[in-house]
Amino acid sequence: MERRLRFHPDARADLTRLHDWIASEANIARADGYLARIREACEALCRFPLMGRADDDLGPGLRVLGFERRVAIVYRAGETTIDILAVYHGGRDLRALGER
Repeated sequence: MERRLRFHPDARADLTRLHDWIASEANIARADGYLARIREACEALCRFPLMGRADDDLGPGLRVLGFERRVAIVYRAGETTIDILAVYHGGRDLRALGER
């Protein structure tokens, strides 16, 4: 059974900030394309939920999927859902997720 993809409000805010930053540094088309590729990676988790590495130090059951060597997608794989909790770009501190 394929899982359903859900984005936590904080993850949506992360994506908006990332899009705005890329658009200001490059252009909107590049930002749109980059976020589309991130979304495709998230959708792949619905078929392959264990693709990312387990990181129980972040929180019970959390996993992290690296994306294009610059983004960390933090998620939880449930029985019927994939919950995207955060999308970190660059060297942001993954431990800050504990505050969410």
